[in-house]
Amino acid sequence: MRILVVDDMTSMRHVMINMLRKLGFDNIDEATDGKQALMLLGKRKYHLVISDLNMPHVDGLTLLSKIRETPQLSKVPVLMVTCESSKERVQAILLKKVDGFVVKPFNMATLIQQLKRINVLDEHGQLCS
Repeated sequence: MRILVVDDMTSMRHVMINMLRKLGFDNIDEATDGKQALMLLGKRKYHLVISDLNMPHVDGLTLLSKIRETPQLSKVPVLMVTCESSKERVQAILLKKVDGFVVKPFNMATLIQQLKRINVLDEHGQLCS
């Protein structure tokens, strides 16, 4: 399973990648913003995109919209990670058909819960094939 982690903060990308590796994922790419993510999505097939919401150039909401509008990408699950907690902003993200939503700061249990919810992990926390 190939995962794309998108965040403009290097430290946050590394935290997410380390958590994913602890869960058994080893095929992980990273992008510094939505613009770079779209370029990678055009070159490779991903089974999951984990994206920050607030980024320069192309933000997470725009990235999500582009993924949903592109026929060959539209079914790729997207997990949005953000420190944003305003009700209006969260509703806007949900309307764009995000598959999961995590508010920073979060822990491994929260990540596991969301990965189970979007069927990346099974009920025992094992990778889905």
